[in-house]
Amino acid sequence: MSDVILLLMTGLGLGALYFLIAGGLSLIYGLMGVLNFAHGSFLTVGAIAGWEISKLLGGDSWGVLLISMVVGALVGAVVATATELLLIRPLYLRHIEQALITVGLSLASVALFEGIWGVDPNYVSRPPWLIEVTKIAGALVPNDRFLLIGSAVLVLFGMLAFLRYTRFGLIIRAGVENRAMVQALGIDVRRAFTLVFAIGGAVAGFGGVLASQYFGYVSPHLGGNLLIFAFIVTIIGGLGSLVGAAIASVLVAVLQQFANFYLGGTGDLVIVVLLIVVLLTRPTGLLGKRAH
Repeated sequence: MSDVILLLMTGLGLGALYFLIAGGLSLIYGLMGVLNFAHGSFLTVGAIAGWEISKLLGGDSWGVLLISMVVGALVGAVVATATELLLIRPLYLRHIEQALITVGLSLASVALFEGIWGVDPNYVSRPPWLIEVTKIAGALVPNDRFLLIGSAVLVLFGMLAFLRYTRFGLIIRAGVENRAMVQALGIDVRRAFTLVFAIGGAVAGFGGVLASQYFGYVSPHLGGNLLIFAFIVTIIGGLGSLVGAAIASVLVAVLQQFANFYLGGTGDLVIVVLLIVVLLTRPTGLLGKRAH
């Protein structure tokens, strides 16, 4: 029973990371039709920025971690906004070129990060409580899982509240449902596009700092390693659906952990099989809708 509890909590913590990168990825594709392969770079640059700030401020207090998370989110938002304005906006409706340029940006950013910070992992300082464990039904659960789960829940409800109760949120939701209709009403959706990119980058940068707490280090490949699972989560959950991304994040991460433990490390294979089943039986994903 203790093994089940530990695997479940670890899966939920990993699923929280998947959601923090997949949520913005899902919105970006749902509204703009952009497959942003550079999205992992937003997570990496946020993680590195948070790590640099923690080194500058010194210590391993909660205050330093909070400042690191804010800085990581801001840096992720700035980088994502610049990417949309300079590289994506000139290529709207040119999907092949968009994919190629974001792939190129992803590869170039990794090379840049390696050139500046090196190829080896850089280990982070963590508040003492995050290094400790909490005993639940006999299972010793690392406390950082609780931070990840709580943060992901807050981000999910914050994004849902933004989409439901703000004017830009209304435009974004309408654009996901029917972008052509929004444009026909005379609404300039370009600002909404930029805002979606900024939000996705901020959440990814914030998630990057949390990922560094989960893994204990930052590296140039941190975002890229998580991006493939974020794409799987986005497809399974349904493009454009935040709730679908949240459900799929939990499903994918928990199945991955249980398969790795009970089925001889076959977690990645099980996830690929799940993706194939979803694509064959429900191509729009769990909560996705058919394009208009």
